[in-house]
Amino acid sequence: MQNLTLLDGQKFQITLQRLCRQLIENHNDFSESVLIGIQPRGIYLAKRIAEELRLILPSKTIQQGDLDITFYRDDFRRRESQLVPNQTKIDFIIEGKKVIMMDDVLWTGRTIRAAMDALQAFGRPERIELLALVDRRYSRHIPVEADYVGIEVDSIASQKVVVSWKETDGEDRITLLSDVK
Repeated sequence: MQNLTLLDGQKFQITLQRLCRQLIENHNDFSESVLIGIQPRGIYLAKRIAEELRLILPSKTIQQGDLDITFYRDDFRRRESQLVPNQTKIDFIIEGKKVIMMDDVLWTGRTIRAAMDALQAFGRPERIELLALVDRRYSRHIPVEADYVGIEVDSIASQKVVVSWKETDGEDRITLLSDVK
């Protein structure tokens, strides 16, 4: 297995700050916008973005929630092991709001499709946008495109992109893993 670090340390933090500035350009004071992290790993991105936005806009309320998509996935019945759902935590109204969904890696688009289906249980947003920390271009199964992207990575199917978070993994890092035979 060959590892290539794509982003870490200060560059990782600068990327998060850039994404926040882009969000502020489009959402101003966030009075009509909410952040939703897609379980399991998108919640770390959403929490970090929300924290950073609260530092930049200390007098504004930034609403952030977590969305579980386990039973909305198109492959959940195909798994041999029993699925264990994650927690959904959305304690605000999304009806008529601009929802910014967040995930760590955008790959085939299937997770995003499932998240949009799951989100409908909470109301009808005015608009849904997508923020992805990593966009694995050229690998979509479903026509999904992120509105905000941290970094773009051209990779092949046998490679894997892993996002490590200091909260759970001890460091902020994006790594491309390749099988070397």
